[in-house]
Amino acid sequence: MSEAPVAERPTVLVVDDEEDLRDIMRRMLERRGSYLTLAAGDQDEATGICQEHPGKIDVLITDLTLPGASGGELAKTIRGMRAGIGVVFVSGLPKDIAVAKGEITEADVLVKKPFTADALLSAVNEALEKKDESS
Repeated sequence: MSEAPVAERPTVLVVDDEEDLRDIMRRMLERRGSYLTLAAGDQDEATGICQEHPGKIDVLITDLTLPGASGGELAKTIRGMRAGIGVVFVSGLPKDIAVAKGEITEADVLVKKPFTADALLSAVNEALEKKDESS
């Protein structure tokens, strides 16, 4: 199987304040999913990347709990900067509880910690599909 040319690979922005988890997600995506990855530790770094990165960013992966902002707030900000971006939320909460607390909607993609590489890749692919459907 040949690797997709760099220009054709989806680009994913991973945002998590835990550096080890951020690095693990990057490696999972790069090794198993042929994604280009960008990484940020907080909202300010993520918005800076969105302002400065010259190419497309297809999917945002963000923890629901970030210092200074919720993942939902970050997603809203990034969606305003990068229309049509897919979003995957990462949380220790099950989806039904995150929905009940108003942190995400039923339509949002959430992967629950701890997760496997397969679960993360499946969530990213789901976000890409939803992104394509809304385009």
